[in-house]
Amino acid sequence: MYAKVIIDQDAKALDRVFEYIVPDDLDIVTGMRVYVPFGCRILQGFVVDLCDKCDYDPSKLKKIISKIEDFPAIKQEMLSLMQYMAKKNHLKLASILRLFIPAEMREGKVKELFETHYLFNAEIEINIAKNAKKQQEIIDYLKNHNNHASSSELNQFGYGAIKALTDKGILIKEKREVRRAPFVISETAKKVKLNVDQQKAVEKITEDKTYLLHGVTGSGKTEVYMHLIERALTQGKNAIMLVPEISLTPQIMSNFKSRFGDAVALLHSGLSAGERFDEWKRLFSGEARIAIGARSAIFAPLENLGMIIIDEEHEQSYISESNPRFDTHDVAQFRARYNKCPLVFGSATPSIESYEKALQGLYSLVELPVRANGKELPKIQIIDMMAEIRTGNSGIFSNQLLADLTNVVNNKKQAMIFINRRGYSSFQRCRDCGYIAKCVDCDVSLVYHREDNRLKCHYCGKQYKVLTRCPKCGSENIKNGAVGTEQVVSKLKEYFPDVKILRMDNDTTSTKNAHQKILNEFKNSLPAILVGTQMIAKGHDFENVVLVGIVDADQSLYHADYRSTERTFQLITQVSGRAGRSEAEGKVVLQTYSPRHYVYKFASNYDYKGFFRKEENIRQTSQFPPFTRIIRILFSDHDENYVRELLKVCYTEIEGLKERYNNDIIYLDAMKSPIKRIQDKYRYQIMMRLKLENADKIEEEVFNIVDKNSKTSVFFEINPQNLS
Repeated sequence: MYAKVIIDQDAKALDRVFEYIVPDDLDIVTGMRVYVPFGCRILQGFVVDLCDKCDYDPSKLKKIISKIEDFPAIKQEMLSLMQYMAKKNHLKLASILRLFIPAEMREGKVKELFETHYLFNAEIEINIAKNAKKQQEIIDYLKNHNNHASSSELNQFGYGAIKALTDKGILIKEKREVRRAPFVISETAKKVKLNVDQQKAVEKITEDKTYLLHGVTGSGKTEVYMHLIERALTQGKNAIMLVPEISLTPQIMSNFKSRFGDAVALLHSGLSAGERFDEWKRLFSGEARIAIGARSAIFAPLENLGMIIIDEEHEQSYISESNPRFDTHDVAQFRARYNKCPLVFGSATPSIESYEKALQGLYSLVELPVRANGKELPKIQIIDMMAEIRTGNSGIFSNQLLADLTNVVNNKKQAMIFINRRGYSSFQRCRDCGYIAKCVDCDVSLVYHREDNRLKCHYCGKQYKVLTRCPKCGSENIKNGAVGTEQVVSKLKEYFPDVKILRMDNDTTSTKNAHQKILNEFKNSLPAILVGTQMIAKGHDFENVVLVGIVDADQSLYHADYRSTERTFQLITQVSGRAGRSEAEGKVVLQTYSPRHYVYKFASNYDYKGFFRKEENIRQTSQFPPFTRIIRILFSDHDENYVRELLKVCYTEIEGLKERYNNDIIYLDAMKSPIKRIQDKYRYQIMMRLKLENADKIEEEVFNIVDKNSKTSVFFEINPQNLS
C-alpha cells in the first residue's frame, strides 16, 4: 500500500504530492497526519490518498514513520475543498490544509486534557478504622455526589486518605477527558413567535440553493436563522453560522446556547489554544452540531450539513487579506453544494455584488422589510460640520449631538458613539517642516495613543516614543492628526464626568473575554455611553440605546477605492440600526463636512434600493465590479530590487496577452503598492481590470506566468476588498 502525502511546509518547491510506503504494521487511512522522512529531516505530512500502485520506482520510496493521531484529522469533504481552493484561489496545498485544523494542534502545543476521577465502589465491604475520619468524610462526600468526584474535589481531604481508600479498593481511580469550554453567559431562552414576514422567510428557505436574506436592522434575522437551524437539526443534519466580528459572538452564543444548549460550539481566534482544540474536537466527533464563529468557522469539521448561514454578508472581514487568501462566500458555496444544503447570506445592506446576483436570479431574494417589533427605524439628522465651524464650534461634537447626549443622560438611557478610528489621533506632525512620524518597517504614519503615551504602528505593532520635538528640524511645534476613539472618550468625560463611558476597539478588546465584559458592563449601566469602531456597528441589541452619534461620517467616503461609497452607506445604516430597538424611539446624529453627497440622502432614508440603483449605474458606466473583474497581483519581499525585477518580468509577459485578449483587458498597469512597505517587506503590484466573458481564461494564464517566474511571496486577489 502506498500513500500520497502533502508535506506540511509552506514552500513552493514542496507544493505537490509525495509518495510513501505504508508499513504493514501501521493502520493508515486517508486524511491522517503522519511523520515522514524527508531528506535528512523528519517532517509532518497529510495523507490525501491511498493506492495499490505508485507512480515512481517503489525501491526508491521511503516508509511512513508513524501517525500523529489515531484518527483522520482531515475529512473527505475538506480534501475536496482543498482541491477547489487550490484552483480557485491559486494557493499552496499545505497552506489550505492548515486552515482545517487548530494551529496549536499542528504545532503539537495542545492535546486532550485529562483529569483523575474517583468512583465509590459500592460492591466492596467498607472496613476503615474509627479514627480514620478523613476517609469517612470522603465516603460521605461521594455518597452525596452520585458516587463520583474529581481529584480536585477530593484534594481537600488529603492525599493520604484518598490513597488509603484506593489501596483498599473502596475508591476506583480513572481518567476522564475534560472539555475546556469558552465562557458564555447563557440566558433563559425566550419563546418568540415569528411575524408574518419571518414565517414566510423560513418557509421559503428550503431548497439546496443560495438565498439572500435582505432584512432591515432589527427585522429579526437572528430568529429566522435559529428556526432554520432548528429545522436542520430535526432532520438529523448540522449547521454553520458565521458572524463578521468576534465582538458579536458573545451575544449570538448566548442566544444559541439558550436555545440549543451543548449542541453549539464556538470557533474564533479569541479562544485559548485548549478551548479552540476542544471545541473543534466536539464538532469533529459530532458531539456538537452547530458551529458559530467568525471567518475561520466556515472550515468547521462538521459532516452532513443542513444549513450554512453568513450573517452581515457584506462585511469585508469575510475576505482573508493574509496568506492564505480566500473568500468565505466561495468556500460556503462549495460546502453547500457538497452537502446539498441551503446557503443563506443575510444583511440589512447586502453587497452590490450579492444584490446584483439576486436580481439576476443567481440567488433567491428573501426580504424582511420592517422591524420585528413594528417600530419605525430611527430618524437620522444630518449635521453640517462646516456650518458648526462658521458658528464658532470647532470641537469634535456638534451642538445638536451634545444636546441629545445630555437628554440621554438626564433620562438615564444609553447612547453609542461611532468613529472608525482607534487611538487618540491618527498621526503626529511637525507644524514647521511637515515631518510626520512613520514606522521604520512600514510605510505608514504612527498613531498616537495617549493612554499608553506611545506612538504605535497599526500594521506591525511596533511602538515608539511620542514626539516632543521634531527629529528633523528640532521644532517643538507638534500637531496631532485626526480624532480617534481615545480622544472622543476623553472629551466625553469632560462633558459628562459622572456617566459610565466605555470604549470598544482593538486596543480595549485584546485580552480574553474583553468583548463580553465591555458589552455586559454597558448593558447593565444606566446612563451609559459606548464609544467604538465598527465593532459596535452591527449585530448588537440593547433595548436602552436611544441615540447613535456618528462623529466623522466622511472617514470612509473619500478612500481611493471603488467601494468607498458603498462602505459608507453600509456603516451608516448598520450603526444607525443600533438605536430604538425596543419601545423607546431612536435617533441618529450624523456629522459630516459633505452633507450634500448623495450617499447621505439615501442613508438618511434607509433607501437601500435607491442607493443600489445609483451605485449600480456608476459601476456599470465606469466598468467596475460586479460588471468586470479586478485582479491584483501583490509581490512582496525584503529585497526591493528583486521585487522590482520580478514585477518587470511578469508584467512584460502579461502585457503580451493583450494581443489575444485586447478587448477583454480594460486596464493593466504595474506600480508600487499604496503602502509601499509593511513589516520591512517591499510591496509592488500589477493591477488588471477584465471583462467577464474571458476573465477565467485570462486569470489562469496570468497565474501561470507569475507562478513560473516567482520565487517570493506573491498574492492573488480577485476584486480585492482593500487596495492599500
